[in-house]
Amino acid sequence: MTIITSTRNPRIQHVRALLNQRSARDEEGCYVVEGVRLCEEALASGIKPLEVYASSTLNERGRALVSSSGVEVCEVPDHVMDALSATENSQGILMVMPQQSKHLSTDVDFALILDQVRDPGNMGTILRSAAASGAQAVFLPSGNTDVFAPKVVRSGMGAHFRLCLVQREWPEIIKFCKEENSAVLHLMLAESGEGIPYWKMEMRQPLALVIGGEAEGACPEARLAIDSFVNIPMPGKFESLNAAVAASILLFEIVRQRSHE
Repeated sequence: MTIITSTRNPRIQHVRALLNQRSARDEEGCYVVEGVRLCEEALASGIKPLEVYASSTLNERGRALVSSSGVEVCEVPDHVMDALSATENSQGILMVMPQQSKHLSTDVDFALILDQVRDPGNMGTILRSAAASGAQAVFLPSGNTDVFAPKVVRSGMGAHFRLCLVQREWPEIIKFCKEENSAVLHLMLAESGEGIPYWKMEMRQPLALVIGGEAEGACPEARLAIDSFVNIPMPGKFESLNAAVAASILLFEIVRQRSHE
């Protein structure tokens, strides 16, 4: 175990850069997972952490994680851990993880495509629902918030370790959905007030659900590729739903329909 007592230590500065800068995460291909529960999820997934940092006052549950991590642990005093933490109250443990996800199969029949989702909380919640509903791949073209940002990781509650996260641009996504996959995927865009009510849409076919951003919806490039539009009727006369709420409703409608095949 290495003991670090200064916030100016290069390793501490490195972790702070990963927490605060997308460019650092992109360049190094890694990100930070913080808190006992998320670190447990990380280790349970079988993905080996690159670095582990633990407070000298870490609780017994956290200590068990540290001892099972399989990598060298840096122990830090509470004031250093507080300086590292992206949360108001640190749980005393964080891990630097590789940006690794499940392999993209060419036998996908249930995919999710997120386009211009820029709110980190919404992104994390959508990923959590995608993992819970059994989505086999999540495509992330540029224009979305960073999927490995701390708030996204916290909101995802372990979804990052369960999903196949694919960062590709629209031409590549369309090629996969229409040519490279074993079945042609029907691209279905959630659109407020346009298209078919979701309970009337056939969702047992191989499909990719497209969720557009909170402010502007899906980009023009995405809209050109769409096969159909689906909406969530709102008798209360609201203009639209939160992107995470809409995505969750539609993801689990896919689950409901397929459970009645």
